[in-house]
This record gives sequence, C-alpha cells and structure tokens, in this order.
Amino acid sequence: MSQELMIDFITSLDGYGAAEGWPAFWGLEGPEYLAWLEEDSKIERTLLMGATTYRLMHGAATSRPDAPDPLGAVPKIVFSKTLEEPLEWANSRLVRGDAVEAVRTLKEESDRPLSTLGSLSLCRSLLAAGLVDRYRVVVFPVVTGATGREPVYNGWPDVGLDLTEARTFDGGTQLLDYVPRLLDGPIHSGAEAE
Repeated sequence: MSQELMIDFITSLDGYGAAEGWPAFWGLEGPEYLAWLEEDSKIERTLLMGATTYRLMHGAATSRPDAPDPLGAVPKIVFSKTLEEPLEWANSRLVRGDAVEAVRTLKEESDRPLSTLGSLSLCRSLLAAGLVDRYRVVVFPVVTGATGREPVYNGWPDVGLDLTEARTFDGGTQLLDYVPRLLDGPIHSGAEAE
C-alpha cells in the first residue's frame, strides 16, 4: 500500500511563508490553533525537508536547550547535497540522491505517512512529479506584501485543488485541506469553451 504524501504550509493571506520583522506565525497563533497543532503533532509521520529547512528547524530546536524538542523523536529525512553525515538532529537521515525518486520509493516502503516541513523547492518538485496526495495550508489573516519573504507558490505548476476540509481557528486563521490535481493549463468553464 502506498503511503500518503502531504505538503503542509503556513502562509499569510498573500502566500508568503514568512515576513521580515514579524514573529513566528505572524504573532497570530491563538489557543485553538495551538491546541490543534499539538494534537496534529501526535500523528506519526515521517517528515521530509531540504537542507535550509533542516538548518532552520534544528537551530530553533537547539536554541532553547531547556525546552523540549517536539520534533526530536520524529523521523526526519533530509535531502541535501551540502550537508554532511552524521546529522546532529536526532532521528534525521540524509539522502543525497534524487529527491523525487527517493520519495517515490518511500511512498511504497514507508510504514507511516509522509509530510513535508517547509522546503519550498522540494515541495514544488514533488508536486510537479505527481507524488503529492494532499495539500494542507494554514492561512493566517494578515497580508505581508511589503515585508513578505519566501513566496510559497513561485515556480509552481498550475494546480487544481479539491477541498476536503476547512476549519477556522481563533476567529480568523483558516485550515484548508485539499487533494491536488496537476493541470495542463487554465481551467475553462463550459460557457467559455463553447
């Protein structure tokens, strides 16, 4: 049985993964979202990430030695040609080869679902290869046009999204869960096609 691969992002309304000068979650994480995040973290998944995300997340985990590392026990696969073994973060495995082929194999051989963590170019490659089963995004109610960085969707192929779940946290933050479909081009309505 093939394991599910989920791309999982948080974004501002205008599609940025982060913004200069803003805190994590744009400072808008409320108690409902944090409770859901804690509950979701209990689902056993293998996390997939690139070198930049690995460095960022590992740095965040080790910057507070007195705080527990919620991802320390989670299996992590890191795709990189620049990192060296052994990786310092517990339960991390380095893969130097082609990420698309490695994930194709992982989907068939893994004993748990797979999920990306950040890693914009990795997600773009996996989506373009048709390997993504689920696209989940949490949209925070802020537009960061002037300060936004890391635009999530740059370079993506056209993708149709079939909504499977929608939820609102704390009166404004939206969880949107989709099944993605690669498109050959723009979708035309029946009236436009005539």
